[in-house]
Amino acid sequence: MASLSNLPGFDPRLAPVLGVDAHLPAVPRAAQTPQALRARFAHPPHWVPEVVLEKQLMGRAPTQASVLLAIVLREQPMVLLTERTAHLSTHSGQVAFPGGRADPQDASAADTALREAQEEVGLERAFVELLGTLPAYVTGTSFRITPVVALVQPDCRLLPNPCEVADLFEVPLAFLLDPANHRRHVYARDGLHREWFSMPYQDGDKNRYIWGATAGMLRNFYRFMQA
Repeated sequence: MASLSNLPGFDPRLAPVLGVDAHLPAVPRAAQTPQALRARFAHPPHWVPEVVLEKQLMGRAPTQASVLLAIVLREQPMVLLTERTAHLSTHSGQVAFPGGRADPQDASAADTALREAQEEVGLERAFVELLGTLPAYVTGTSFRITPVVALVQPDCRLLPNPCEVADLFEVPLAFLLDPANHRRHVYARDGLHREWFSMPYQDGDKNRYIWGATAGMLRNFYRFMQA
């Protein structure tokens, strides 16, 4: 079966909003400094991820993959995201973290994320400080994705691969860790029921529509930081 985003007439921006989680507390700014982030991953709290498995739309064993949740250490910490090119076979045109499927030569999930980030956006490993990983997230298209969280120096040089990346942009970490910006959606049609998060971000004149797996992993990151 095709992925949800490829269903005829489906537009995630038009899906009904079930609610906005403004009643939940935002992660304090003091917890978002490099020192606080290092301490959180060095001594992680007990917590339970909220979203780990989407409704399966494809009947095959999951493919191992990793993404890099890259926090760029600007005056205000920012999260690096990409807009995928329209011609890609999966998740075309969607907002995503740098990353992709594991190769046999990758030694770990972190190695996959770093290699893919270098191939996709030109991020060299010398600018990256790994913090740790979040629990794997299994998509409806049967990818088992491990989010690898890292700090990135702001003077890094980025060169997106035009075959995979249509655009690069950054979103404030504080915006993503404030559930007042987390919307809940539902799709129920033709016997298919799916729920997901979105985190629309107005970036100048562009509306960056973060949804699906990317938003789900960010929601888990919020839960990890708030625990």
